[in-house]
This record gives sequence, C-alpha cells and structure tokens, in this order.
Amino acid sequence: MKQILEKYQKKIMKNSVIPTEFYQQYDVKKGLRDINGKGVLAGLTNISAIHSFDTNGKQIPGILEYRAYNIKDIVGNLRAENRFGFEENAYLLLFGELPTRNELKDFQELLAKKRTLPEYFVRENVLANPTSDIINSMSRCLLTLASYDPKASDISIENVLDQSLNIIANFPLLAIYAYQAYNHYRQGASLYIHYPDTKLTTAENILRMLRPDKKYTDTEAKVLDIALILHMEHGGGNNSTFTTHVVTSSGTDTYATIAAALSSLKGPKHGGANIKAAKMLENIKENIQNYEDEEEIEAYLYKILNKEAFDCQGLIYGIGHAIYSVSDPRFEVFKAYVAALAKEKGLEEEFELYEKVTKLAPQVITNYRKTYKTISPNIDFYSGFVYRVLGIPQELYTPLFAIARIIGWSAHRIEELINMNKIIRPAYESVLPSKTYEKIEERK
Repeated sequence: MKQILEKYQKKIMKNSVIPTEFYQQYDVKKGLRDINGKGVLAGLTNISAIHSFDTNGKQIPGILEYRAYNIKDIVGNLRAENRFGFEENAYLLLFGELPTRNELKDFQELLAKKRTLPEYFVRENVLANPTSDIINSMSRCLLTLASYDPKASDISIENVLDQSLNIIANFPLLAIYAYQAYNHYRQGASLYIHYPDTKLTTAENILRMLRPDKKYTDTEAKVLDIALILHMEHGGGNNSTFTTHVVTSSGTDTYATIAAALSSLKGPKHGGANIKAAKMLENIKENIQNYEDEEEIEAYLYKILNKEAFDCQGLIYGIGHAIYSVSDPRFEVFKAYVAALAKEKGLEEEFELYEKVTKLAPQVITNYRKTYKTISPNIDFYSGFVYRVLGIPQELYTPLFAIARIIGWSAHRIEELINMNKIIRPAYESVLPSKTYEKIEERK
C-alpha cells in the first residue's frame, strides 16, 4: 500500500507543478495579490475598509474602519467610558449604524434570549463527540443545528439575519462546551457546563463558562472584549470572508456557508497564526537570559530566521502583515490593554521583553532579507500572549477568532445576497497543450 501511494504521489508531483514563468506570462498574481501585497479588486463593500497607502501610493500607518468609523476612535471611546463594546460593534457592522442607548439595550437582550441550544443538543452532539479540534466540532454542530431549523434553506434577508443572530449568540457556547468535553473525556479533567448569564456581555460569558469558579476580573473581561472587537472584521478579501462571499454567491444556506468560513479560518496561515506567535514568544522567554540585553535578543531573533531556533521554519511570527506595512492599527490599539493586563498579573517584565522584540524584530527581518517593504508587528503578536495570561487554552485561540469574525462573515453574507445575482467564478487558464487520446493497450 505504501509503495502504491508513493507511486501516486510521484505522478501527482510530475503532473501538477506549474512553472513559475507561466504565472508571469499570463500575468497571474499568486494569492490574488500584487508585489506590494495588495489584493486584486474582486468586489465592493460598505462594511469595512483597510488603508495602508495614501492616494499617491505612499505607505502610511495602517487604518481600519468599521462602517467608515476609525477603529482607534471606536476603541478610544470605549476605553474613555470604561465599558464593553462587542455587542455595540456587532450592531454597527450588521446594520451599518451606531446604536442609540435603547437600540443597544434591545439588541443585547435579543442576543441573550437567543443564547440557548436545543434540548439535549449539548449531550448528544457536543459531549458525545469530544475532539481537540474545536473548530471541527463547531462546524459539525453548526451543520447539525440546520436540522433543527425548518427554514434552513430560506435565503431571504429576514431569515438569514435571524439565522445569523442565532449563530452569533451561540458560537461561544459551541466553542466552550466543545473544549470542556475534550478537556474532560480526553484530558481527564472535571467537566463543567455552565449556562450563560443573560445579564452579562459576550466576553464576560466566555470567561464565566470557561472557568470552573465562573470568576473573572473587570480588566480580564475588558481585554477579551477588545480582542474580540479587533478580530470582528477585516475587509472582504481575507480568506475566510472571501470564502463567505464565494459560497454565498452559489445560493446555498447559512449553515453551509459559515461552516466553509470556519474551515478556512482554521488554517495556520489565517486564524491559526496567533498560536504560533504565542509559542514563539514562550520560546524566546525561555532562551533569553537577560531581558534587558537587546544584543542577546537580537542574536536569538537571527537564530530564528536562520532556522536554528524555535520551529526552524525561519519565521518570526506576529511580525509583518500582507497589507499593513508601517503599522497594524489593531496592534496599536491592543497594546495599551495588554499592558494593563500584564500589570494586573504582575507580568510587566515579560511584557517589556516582548516590547523589545516588537522593536528589534522588524529591523532584524529587514536586514536579513534585504526587503524593501516596511515591516511592523501585527495583532497576532499579542493576542496569543493575552489568551495565555487569561488562562485560555490554545485549543480555543482560533475558536475565539471565529466567535469574533462571525460578525463580519454575517454582515458580508447579507451584503452579498443583497447586491449580487451572479455566482463568483474567476478564470483559470490551462497551460497544457492538447493531447491525443490513447487506447488502453497503447499506453506505456
């Protein structure tokens, strides 16, 4: 069997590789991105905007807007008023307007009422199938929920919105309960299935359902709330959101569409990146003797790039971004909250070490690769660190991303349904010359 598979693999490699020069000949941009990392224009959206260049093509500090509101202004307002913002920004992205106080109250109450799963669902579909792959568990449960919905295939805007709100409300439950099942049946820990509290925000309920004692500090919940807001949406071109557009354009149902988006998100080049960054930071901490010695830190970063340290892949995770060059606005916003959390937990020294890495790593990468592009830290650099400090297991890092990004996916799905009436179908050019069919006895 092994020999047969090896033979098949050789045939695949022989007949599947496309010479690089063909991509240049046909002007095909790999990854649908140009040399600057900017994506090929594939659609229009009102939901969010990402800017890293001015109108003259000059690099600028990154800007992220939700429905034309700057994310720095949004988060700055939340911080000044010391309040939670996940539900408010979900409302903004879904409906295109900032809610009034009464509208926000009604929306929060609606999500709280929807935050419940069918009777026996957890026992029969979550606890009965424990796995360390929480995203796969969420996908399976999501598709199973379709069988409970008598209007599962109805793609009217009214019905899709109702389905989307149900999924938004219940994603935290699917993720946390799936982890608790895995932790109990596979890791031998005690089993905790806490019901959500209708009076609490999404961030508070996540910590409440995850922790055995249901307790958390206000700082912990507020930091998680901001992390969710910053991961909520990032333009229509990111892989999972583009997947949402593509699958929606086929006319399929909401459950199948979001399951496809989940499958995209779990890839290590997309939603799984924060796990790599967290592991790398732990590795750096363990191998640096003097946290104040920048030369020692720099030398170790070169070892990582030389494939002599950490995972030997030659990558410094959490540094650099496909779109942002000068700065990732999400990182800039998040840093203040991370600093507050580190102070509360007595981790200022560790935080300072990581701050030095964010300063030195771009210089090291630029020198090592002789790159022309400005490089800066991205939000993945600190999100994994924050989750670890909050006691969130790595199995939940990407599911937390999904709990946030379901807002953007839902908004983009509805936008696609409203504006498009054609299935998305880009072209692929065949580069093989035509062949004459050979009868089986003539084949070698």
